[in-house]
Amino acid sequence: QVQLVESGGGLVQPGGSLRLSCAASAIIFRPYTMGWYRQAPGNQRELAARRPSGGSTNYADSVKGRFTISRDNAKKTVYLQLNSLKPEDTAVYYCNARGGQSNYWGPGTQVTVSS
Repeated sequence: QVQLVESGGGLVQPGGSLRLSCAASAIIFRPYTMGWYRQAPGNQRELAARRPSGGSTNYADSVKGRFTISRDNAKKTVYLQLNSLKPEDTAVYYCNARGGQSNYWGPGTQVTVSS
């Protein structure tokens, strides 16, 4: 089983930045596709960014150009850099790992964008 733990969330002003981290306990990290999803109150969970070990990175249109996903396989960690934050970015952000028939989720970290 893979355990995922997010960190780095918090309160930030509009236009500000945050860097989220997700540490994985997987014995073998590299094969997993890592992603960040978010869920605002009353909304469905949606993909923000996804980065396989190989292949194209993809972003939701709403975050493209502002968010950047990266991963460090040696550290078994995936990051999400959030820039130019808007109030509509407020949500719980979840780390996700997918590989083979497995799908794992972290407990989430709250990001609140407000003045």
